[in-house]
Amino acid sequence: QSEVEESGGGLVQPGGSLKLSCVVSGARLQYRHIAWFRQAPGKEREILAYISNGARTIYADSVKGRFTISRDTNERIVYLQMDFLKPEDTAVYYCASKPGYWADSRWDVTEHYDNWGRGTQVTVSS
Repeated sequence: QSEVEESGGGLVQPGGSLKLSCVVSGARLQYRHIAWFRQAPGKEREILAYISNGARTIYADSVKGRFTISRDTNERIVYLQMDFLKPEDTAVYYCASKPGYWADSRWDVTEHYDNWGRGTQVTVSS
């Protein structure tokens, strides 16, 4: 059974950077697609970035050019590098995984993700 666990959240000033980590256990990254989501208070959960089992990356328009998803297959870690952070990026950030048989075109279908972490809080404030 694959599991994921996030870390790296914290308080950062506007314009700053933060790097989140998602440790994947129980499965090799070559067999799972991984995505980062976030949910701010009073708002719906939003998908941010996706990396396929073949290392293809896709980004939501809201973070394109500011966030970068990457992975270390040996360590089974997926990263989310967040730059030029804004106060509206404040949210709980989640890592999730789904089986690698799903097409990349379905990257943003939340229901396909069957493993979720507990989340890590990111607060952007001066």
